[in-house]
Amino acid sequence: MGSIRRSKTKRRTRDLDQVKADIASSKHLARYQSTKAAEDLPGLGQWYCIECAKWFEGEHNLVAHRKGKNHKRRARFLKEEAHTQKAAEAAVGLTREDRSYADQTMDIEEEPQTKD
Repeated sequence: MGSIRRSKTKRRTRDLDQVKADIASSKHLARYQSTKAAEDLPGLGQWYCIECAKWFEGEHNLVAHRKGKNHKRRARFLKEEAHTQKAAEAAVGLTREDRSYADQTMDIEEEPQTKD
């Protein structure tokens, strides 16, 4: 079971929020790239795909990667807006204005009874 866990973390790449920060700020990307030694990277760290956070051996490999399905999928995910707590609450039906969802349902259940 230990080998399964090791293989999952071995190929782990940067998360989407980290990549979005890299794209938004060149300072953020430079700080990440400075943590890696160029001698240890493929192609001495010259060819890097920002969207996928991967280094490549040569320019040809980078160009082929950018034409591929995995890169295009990752780029599409980066264009989408991230989920927020406000959107999640709106999907469930919660409101933050003055009452919560539970308070609203209690009002519906407590309809006034008329005597006949």
